[in-house]
Amino acid sequence: MPIVAALWTQKVKRWFDFLVFSASRTVFHHNNDAVVQLLRSCFTATLGLSNAQISTNGGVGCLLGHGFGSHVCGGLSLWHRGILCLRVYRCIKDIIILTEEILSLLMQNVEDVAESVLSKERVEKQKKTKHGLRYGQVSLGTAMTQVKAAAALGATLVWLSGGSCLIQGLFHEMLPSWFLAAHELDKDGKCGGLVYMLGGYALAYFSMLCGMFAWGVDCSTMARRRPRVVEAHMEFLASAMDGKISLGCNLALWRAYVSGFLGLMVVCARTGYWR
Repeated sequence: MPIVAALWTQKVKRWFDFLVFSASRTVFHHNNDAVVQLLRSCFTATLGLSNAQISTNGGVGCLLGHGFGSHVCGGLSLWHRGILCLRVYRCIKDIIILTEEILSLLMQNVEDVAESVLSKERVEKQKKTKHGLRYGQVSLGTAMTQVKAAAALGATLVWLSGGSCLIQGLFHEMLPSWFLAAHELDKDGKCGGLVYMLGGYALAYFSMLCGMFAWGVDCSTMARRRPRVVEAHMEFLASAMDGKISLGCNLALWRAYVSGFLGLMVVCARTGYWR
């Protein structure tokens, strides 16, 4: 009997966790602000930029947690925000607004990464690592790793939300509109040009990963739209570089984006992915 009672106790607790988790999704079906907060929490957990204990390490473990039955806080994992996001994204009605919010959150997290890098450099400016590199070089490499992680998360969320049609609209309309508008990433004046450089590379990785998710990296059937979309985007880049289009974004961000995007295109072509 003690064994049977213990098994039933575990089952009841798991059902309780499941019901609490399912009920928590309801608010996201009716409140767009709650969805934005959930997405912001996903970025924070992935990058580990929060001072909270559950987010300091970052990574996929913090984003997806360990499912039900975790021994954290009475059984329900505190780190289930990624799982919750996977469960609610299909119910979101306005996916265009959602994509704009994801792009905005990506840039906000790039600013946070830049501020984190510069604050650490001020404290340990002249330190040497065991490899003989200055701390600034190492911290910049860490920042690029975090930026790539943020771009990968953003691209994944966009792909899950709207699929290839949404990503096609991203290349045709959203990204050009974003570059034509003015965006102040360094609001407090603490980051200088670093935040714009990181922002440009973040957008390059974000757009390239979105394209890979939508049309693959080979010559499959789903890749037939890829040449048309990429050609249209390359025409926009060429027109802007020729001065035919007036850009509103920061020039450092634009140069970093063009350099990063074209560099990734060359890598894909050289390795035989995009032919």
